[in-house]
Amino acid sequence: MLIKNGKIITMTGKVYENGCILIKDGKIIEISEHIEEKNEKVVDAKGGWVIPGIIDAHCHVGIFEEGIAFEGADGNEMTDPITPHLRAIDAINPMDSAFEDARNSGITTVMTGPGSANVIGGQFVVMKTYGVCIDDMVIKDSAAMKIAFGENPKRVYHGKGKAPSTRMATAGLLRETLVKTKNYMAKKNSAKIKGDSFEVDLKMEALIPVLQKKIPLKAHAHRADDILTAIRIAKEFDVNLTLEHCTEGEFISKYINKANVPAVVGPTLTSKTKVETRNKSFKTPGVLHKEGIKVAIMTDHPVIPIQYLPLCAGLAAKEGLGIDEALKAITINAAEIAGVDDTIGSIEIGKDADIAIFDGNPLEVFTNTLYTIINGEVVFEKC
Repeated sequence: MLIKNGKIITMTGKVYENGCILIKDGKIIEISEHIEEKNEKVVDAKGGWVIPGIIDAHCHVGIFEEGIAFEGADGNEMTDPITPHLRAIDAINPMDSAFEDARNSGITTVMTGPGSANVIGGQFVVMKTYGVCIDDMVIKDSAAMKIAFGENPKRVYHGKGKAPSTRMATAGLLRETLVKTKNYMAKKNSAKIKGDSFEVDLKMEALIPVLQKKIPLKAHAHRADDILTAIRIAKEFDVNLTLEHCTEGEFISKYINKANVPAVVGPTLTSKTKVETRNKSFKTPGVLHKEGIKVAIMTDHPVIPIQYLPLCAGLAAKEGLGIDEALKAITINAAEIAGVDDTIGSIEIGKDADIAIFDGNPLEVFTNTLYTIINGEVVFEKC
């Protein structure tokens, strides 16, 4: 496939005002001002904007299905506050219509997984938005471990008459589980050295990659004090962390920057439905960026329908983030935070040919998606 006549924004700092991209076997093999046509399928961008496929770094597509109540709500196992062994890949329905909505808006990748009912909710997955078998769509399984602070776990388990019903208990249960995992790792290693039998605990096994810093804790935290608790615990256990929502992050941006923790901000295009979201604002991404924090923007779909991710980025751009950084927040920054920037997030030779083509600035409300390309295949074309 040859894409031509497009304003190519690579997200590497290089912009081709009228360039071409050559794709072979699902990968980008050449980017240039001019590439001679041979026998490739030609996609004419007609002067439109060509950007990397858009990435939502925090949503629940496929695990909270569109237009379905209990039958399709599989994101919160509200029977046990500690469920690290749960994997999003086992509950996502690739036939969820939200995947089509995503593709039609230039969104080629999502990081999707459990909700925030539990202190430890389970494992997020990074996946493409096109396919019928999730195993073929996955880029990175068990990409992060979801944890939650603040109102949600308190509300769920207070109603059941069990812990956590306070912020203290939420933090306490998380610490307790991480300590148990450390002890489990030591016992497992000792048994291996001695050649003894060892009983596998799936909850502990799921948390080992966290303590080995192979995957981050993906921490749902709106209020400033909850954000700081997440940072405190991550520091105590020397684990990687990403801040999800980060609603009051602008009030403590210096502390977040000092901790060197990225933020996935949102969902902001909604009413302030909880006490802990009363300070949410589209100004937050810009404030965090100016403090030196890596920022991505989320929909938290279905809280905001996933197709409005570019609009959310546009509103953040308007409120201080700027166009260039807003585009990064839904492409390369999202890929880096999700740990998949080696294959997606920018238009570079050797990366997956995930590309979105628009008839103008994708952050503008009147802009149309012309083409969405995933792994070198056109999966949406505007008629």
